[in-house]
Amino acid sequence: MDIIDRDLQSIQEIRCIVRKAKEAQKKVRDMSQEEIDKIVKAMADASLEHGERLAKLAWKETGFGLWEDKILKNMFASKNVYEHIKDMKTVGIINEDKKNKIVDVATPVGVIAALIPSTNPTSTTIFKALVSIKAGNAVVFSPHPNAKNCIIETAKVLVHAASVAGAPEGLIGYSTTPTLEGTKELMCHKDVSLILATGGEAMVKAAYSSGTPAIGVGPGNGPAFIEKSADIPLSVKRILDSKTFDNGVICASEQSIVVERSIKEEVISELKKQGAYFLSEEESERLSQFILRANGTMNPKIVGKSVKKIAYMAKLDIPDDTRVLISEQFTVSRDNPYSREKLAPILAFYCEDDWEKGCERCIELLRNEGIGHTLIIHSQNEDIIKEFALKKPVSRILVNTPGAIGGIGASTNLVPSLTLGCGAVGGSATSDNVGPMNLINIRRMAYGTREIEDLRNNESNQKKLEIPDELMELIINRVIEKLK
Repeated sequence: MDIIDRDLQSIQEIRCIVRKAKEAQKKVRDMSQEEIDKIVKAMADASLEHGERLAKLAWKETGFGLWEDKILKNMFASKNVYEHIKDMKTVGIINEDKKNKIVDVATPVGVIAALIPSTNPTSTTIFKALVSIKAGNAVVFSPHPNAKNCIIETAKVLVHAASVAGAPEGLIGYSTTPTLEGTKELMCHKDVSLILATGGEAMVKAAYSSGTPAIGVGPGNGPAFIEKSADIPLSVKRILDSKTFDNGVICASEQSIVVERSIKEEVISELKKQGAYFLSEEESERLSQFILRANGTMNPKIVGKSVKKIAYMAKLDIPDDTRVLISEQFTVSRDNPYSREKLAPILAFYCEDDWEKGCERCIELLRNEGIGHTLIIHSQNEDIIKEFALKKPVSRILVNTPGAIGGIGASTNLVPSLTLGCGAVGGSATSDNVGPMNLINIRRMAYGTREIEDLRNNESNQKKLEIPDELMELIINRVIEKLK
């Protein structure tokens, strides 16, 4: 009887894929900007054409979110991202500073390992393929096992379109047997130049620990602060629109609402009016048992699920028109599930005496989880908005916009991206919304503008201008005498 070990099969498959990707990348790095742009456009067009089909595949396979919203995410990943990157210079000389005589030359990093999450599987695959190829790299996908089929199908669409447009075979690769061992092999492979990791905290940490350069993004836990000058009905609408988009699986979506005491009742009334259900203390306790697993990580059973399914699971009796479940909270800790990331239509609600206390609460929530990621503020007071921007340990401060679509650059003018860096404070190599420019190295050619004699003369001139301490003291004493 033949015995096939999936882990060994996965490792061998990765080795073969990376070898092909390396050979393909050697050919692509000699292509012109026009040739690469042709491939990228073909991939974007094909992704847009198959966007609805891929969205439905993702929804059926994972059970997360809403397929209608996944169509919008696929459109964003293909159309919005493409429009942003299509005219970027990513090949050869990309900038010339004639005054300072410095020339910037773009060089691709090589083979990129792209780890794809189950929460946004098809859109993230499209996005990472476009930005990787635009930068002249090859890309190898490691699918999340729970979204394997839809990720592979998306990759096949991209491979076919790229091939027709002139891409060499192997430029886009994907594992058909994803295992933990296979992913480790990919991350540690000597021919992989960079890891682009999107997913859970443990996976991102593994990417950074692999020994291969990595761009990883951690969890979000973005608080939304409503300041008393805000347009409350519009602020509530934006928060609920964001938290219900794809049932809350985008990591930039709001996780808590923080309000000033003077507007607490007005905000609660507006939330209820727009479909929020405030849980009683007993209901909050019951639901809390389903938010986290015993090991302290988010329970996948609630991720991307509808309010009705979550209520049924927790045996909650809620109105039929409920959009979001809200629990008023007074503490922040790793053991309080409401103060953690919840990729579902569930929000915590905090009330503070004033905006300064609200600022402190937001920082506390971020330090609990999601530091470096995203914060949302609703306000018309520019001074307070600037205070938040100066003090919050995040990479994105979103002002008067829904968190989910604002963070990725759909409702803001941030770089359109589905990989949101958290900066050094959040354990990430970048604070950017990742794009093609994060996936190239820049070779700088610098012409000489000074000779060694010039440097020596400058040093001599500086010494001539130095005033001895004794003389300086005498000058100061003379000035003091005149002032008297």
